[in-house]
Amino acid sequence: MSASRQILVRDLLVLLAFVGWALALPHYGSEFVVSMALTCLMYVALSSSWGLFCGSTRYLSLATSAFFGIGAYTSALVLGELSWVQAILLGAALAALVAVIMGAAVLHLRGTYFAVLTFGMTELILHAVTYFEKKVTGTVGRVLTVIPDRDTIYLTVLALAVLAVGVSIIVRRSRFGLALMGIGADEQRAQTLGVNTRLIKIAGFALTAAFAGAVGAAMAVRWTYIDPHTVFNPFIGFQTVLIALIGGATTLWGPLIAAIVFSVLAESLRLQFPQIYMMSLGLLLILSVLYLPGGLASLRWTTFSGWWRDSRGWLRRLKDRERKNG
Repeated sequence: MSASRQILVRDLLVLLAFVGWALALPHYGSEFVVSMALTCLMYVALSSSWGLFCGSTRYLSLATSAFFGIGAYTSALVLGELSWVQAILLGAALAALVAVIMGAAVLHLRGTYFAVLTFGMTELILHAVTYFEKKVTGTVGRVLTVIPDRDTIYLTVLALAVLAVGVSIIVRRSRFGLALMGIGADEQRAQTLGVNTRLIKIAGFALTAAFAGAVGAAMAVRWTYIDPHTVFNPFIGFQTVLIALIGGATTLWGPLIAAIVFSVLAESLRLQFPQIYMMSLGLLLILSVLYLPGGLASLRWTTFSGWWRDSRGWLRRLKDRERKNG
């Protein structure tokens, strides 16, 4: 068996083990544990799909909360007239459509300009929806009257998380995935080699948005009442980016590992100690950028052994200096 096939089998086995763990939680865990697991699965789907495009191309998108909110509002508007699956598919389709329009407008930019513009467009969508709600409907927010049971919501979000990781496995081994990585490595060279970089970027951006829209549509019913500032909350987008970067946006399993860590931190600290939670986020991001630019997934035994050798060398030099001075 080739090395590539062995890696594929390993990834599928790890994904299968993750699915088994997630399926067991509703039966053996408390409501608190299930709520934490649902948050975890939500960020697994968001960060894995974000890393699929942004990690490969090195484009820093801050538009996740916009696509999430579009999906959530779609679910709130059509659920009851359409089935549960149809509402989620429509939320994904509308988010992907907005991403195509947004990508066609801003994907020719890179770096800070792209990040700022995607964040600005997110704020534009937030305030446009708020204005529409106030002026047209006369109220701000929607009450969801048709709410599926807990197990349906949980299994749907689990399916989206597994699908996001599965699509990442497939795309990373496809020509489309190679084109995305080529854009991230050297966009001009990729264009010279015949890659339609504009089309590839828009398609990747739309794929990321579709997952965010689908997750938003599935999670909207968890609140039963939504308003623009809840579902278009920039914190959702920022936390998705932090999870992907700290876990390792260019890796397959990094976002999943970081999503589990962050979900535990969020449920344990955010409500009781919000300041400590935010400081923990900042500290983890700083440590990751300084010492783990590849994220948590880049940790190897050689990393720990290297740190141990460096610390021993530093202590030895310190003792030698004290001996000389003494």
